Amino acid sequence: MAYERREIPPEEVARQLEYCRRIRERHTGTPLALVDTYGCQQNEADSQRLRGWLQEAGYAFTEDAHAADLIVVNTCAVRQHAELRALGNVGQLCHTKKEKPGQKVVLCGCMVQEPGMVEKLRKSYGVVDLALGPHELWRFPELLERMLREGRRVFAAEDQPGAVAEGLPVRRDAGVKAWLSIMYGCNNFCSYCIVPYVRGRERSRRPEEILSEFREILAEGYRDITLLGQNVNSYGKDLGLGVDFADLLALLCREEGAFRLRFMTSHPKDATEKLLRTMAENPKCARHLHLPVQAGSNRILKAMNRVYTREGYLKTVEAARRYMPDLVLTTDVIVGFPGETEADFQETLSLVRQVEYDAMFTFLYSPRPGTPAAKLPDPETREAKQRRFDQLLEVQNAVSARKHAAYVGKTVEVLVDGESGERDYPFTGRTSGGRLVRLRGEGARPGRFIPVTVTGSNTWALWGETRE
Repeated sequence: MAYERREIPPEEVARQLEYCRRIRERHTGTPLALVDTYGCQQNEADSQRLRGWLQEAGYAFTEDAHAADLIVVNTCAVRQHAELRALGNVGQLCHTKKEKPGQKVVLCGCMVQEPGMVEKLRKSYGVVDLALGPHELWRFPELLERMLREGRRVFAAEDQPGAVAEGLPVRRDAGVKAWLSIMYGCNNFCSYCIVPYVRGRERSRRPEEILSEFREILAEGYRDITLLGQNVNSYGKDLGLGVDFADLLALLCREEGAFRLRFMTSHPKDATEKLLRTMAENPKCARHLHLPVQAGSNRILKAMNRVYTREGYLKTVEAARRYMPDLVLTTDVIVGFPGETEADFQETLSLVRQVEYDAMFTFLYSPRPGTPAAKLPDPETREAKQRRFDQLLEVQNAVSARKHAAYVGKTVEVLVDGESGERDYPFTGRTSGGRLVRLRGEGARPGRFIPVTVTGSNTWALWGETRE
């Protein structure tokens, strides 16, 4: 299908609010909704918009599936494990439906958009009353109202270009952290990834819309804001406005107030020197770069369609650390990609040793039907892949432990973001580099930036005391 950028007219969004009014008028009391989210931060951001629509439609919220009048399951399709877990949990909802006659179940998110999934839901998951793909989120009220009014199952997951809809209500979680989607979809087509097939091509939001929502987030008291996109570095290419991601970052950092600005995910092929320089020049931009490498072998990178080389990636890392010597660098690595040999894996291991990441997210390759990689021959045994996976973790954990130990005795600025539930260190916070700190002392209140002296560490976290 040829790519077309679609912007939903404001009157169409306003029409969805009319459907919310109709749903509210159906209620005899205050119904309860539960929104259960699987997968990435983009799914979390989508769930906040789903909650926004539901709040407009007169729902209150619960975490108890037995009490809920409406259960919304927002699914992930990146890994088969997440898909199977979501489907298993949806299947179990037949028990809550029996206990609570009239309970409705909505399935949405990336999994619904997979080819053949709607038919599978029709035939095998009668518990599902409404299913919609991510392209239909903006008209969730219309679909929900139709399902409630007609009393029949509704499925909406057409194979169509994704859209950009502004003005959707948002109900964010309490706390100091907020997500802000700046674009949707992906053009990269990594050979192992289903995302471009289920979320569509890249669509950037206009800078003025992002800035407006960003100001709302700051006004609501959030202090750690993460800009979201499948590849934020591609921001603006489809708009033709001459505004790229570095420009957007600089624009947002000029806003007044105490806050930190993060972003993910950053594709190495588009991580420009301009972006790194912009990060370095703006102290409100967190000193953290998540730069997924996935593999250290050029042969495997080519098979993954990552469109960069080991050498190019290392040059980007060198430039990032030149601009920001205090940078915290994290990454993703896939072990066991089809055709990966022991020699390929050793190249990945040597890259990890050379870069010395602060932390790493590691994955055993999981085939996704519908992606090119799922068709590749895969002669290696599960045992061999697991051995490599364990070896990679051993190397990385040693580096992480050593890097964290180097914080001990230093004083760092920490944004307190919550309570730990522990007696000795009752609060949690994050450094500019995203390092988790368990802390204690006067002045440790959520939402405050405070100096903390680090007194201890392990592989995954730091411990510290406030100086106030």
